[in-house]
Amino acid sequence: MSHYYTDNTNLAQNRKEISFRFSGINFSFITDNGVFSKTEVDFGTWVLLDTLKNKELKGKILDLGCGYGVVGIVLKTLFKLCDLTSVDINPRAVELAKLNYPLNNVEGNCFVSNIYENVEGKFSHIVTNPPIRAGKVVIYQMFEEAYTHLEDNGCLWVVIRKAQGAKSAITKINEVFGNCETIRKEKGYFILKAKKVDKLTML
Repeated sequence: MSHYYTDNTNLAQNRKEISFRFSGINFSFITDNGVFSKTEVDFGTWVLLDTLKNKELKGKILDLGCGYGVVGIVLKTLFKLCDLTSVDINPRAVELAKLNYPLNNVEGNCFVSNIYENVEGKFSHIVTNPPIRAGKVVIYQMFEEAYTHLEDNGCLWVVIRKAQGAKSAITKINEVFGNCETIRKEKGYFILKAKKVDKLTML
């Protein structure tokens, strides 16, 4: 069985274009079989974006597990001076994201990567709506390796449902970063923020 967090290259193609209005801006996204939330932008992603829109993000942003590109494209539209990189393990998702960049007048770097496997450099912000069905081993690797891929004082932003392990995710992120703040709770979704700081200064 194919999953949205795997290589779905051989899955039958059925592309569609969906609309998404956010912060007074109209976005369009081409979606397809074998990608997450193909019929509409999911509520968790909306809560994440609605939280981040007022944070005045700067620097380099990594959209980790980008799907067809919603998070990165919206953030780049809102924060035009940021440098955007989007990655996903699913080649079909990356192909769609590359189509959706110009469709929404956005520029950025987008490529296939198994978590951080092909990612180079460090980022000011890593933003993710993690693939819960991939399991804790995958999700926790995303958290663990985020620390080394962030600049000093860089931030990890995560949206995760209470029913799908928010509490254990908070515990894990705390172990990795020495901090984890619950920024928002909305209809069972938690927005988590962890900041890369010198752990010795927190003792």
